[in-house]
Amino acid sequence: MSDTFQEPLCSTCAARLQSVLDSLESDQLGGFETSKKCGSYKKGESIFEENDPPEGVFCMHSGKVKVFKTGDEGKPQIIRFAKPGTILGYRSMLSGEPYTVSATALDESIVCHIPKDTFVAALEKDTQFARRFMEMMSSDLDQAETQIVHLAQKPVRERLAEALLVLKKIYGTENGDTSPLDVTLTREELAGVVGTAVETLVRTLSDLKRERLIATDKKKIRILDTEGLIRVGNLQD
Repeated sequence: MSDTFQEPLCSTCAARLQSVLDSLESDQLGGFETSKKCGSYKKGESIFEENDPPEGVFCMHSGKVKVFKTGDEGKPQIIRFAKPGTILGYRSMLSGEPYTVSATALDESIVCHIPKDTFVAALEKDTQFARRFMEMMSSDLDQAETQIVHLAQKPVRERLAEALLVLKKIYGTENGDTSPLDVTLTREELAGVVGTAVETLVRTLSDLKRERLIATDKKKIRILDTEGLIRVGNLQD
């Protein structure tokens, strides 16, 4: 983690406006401002790890982060991608139990740590913030339950199509709808998203390329046919 960067201010943070923190009252926001500590992380650097003791929550200011859990065989299963405004680590903070997941930067990222006492005090004193926070937890739980069902019941082809669409929704593209996704993942990382072996992932990517649904250039992936991927992922309403 690098210490040579300009620490962002909560009062002028654009990412805060994309998160539940935009509902904070001014006095609570001031408490966050004075107590937070921010860090700059390079690609591959750990923000927190499984079994670390939780001392607060993390709020993303910039960059991209993957959240993953290590399976029984030591293989990482990516369970979430985070972007600016995302709050990380709150479940362990509230329960007081060690982190059950790890978070690592996918590219250069700035992430701020808010101490538990400050965050809990805001929940207790700011009813609007507490309500927004509960809505966020409910949404996260719904997404986690949906992912569990899809991993258990959907074939790899459908899971991969859905994963690519999720990445496009979270991070967008570099320049235009059919330009590469604005996130670079190794084949091992993408296999960890889909929950399959790397060999199976590569074969399935080749199938989607042959059907002209996607194109690849090294680690970059372009979605050529969004509607086609929606059909492959069985995501129609």
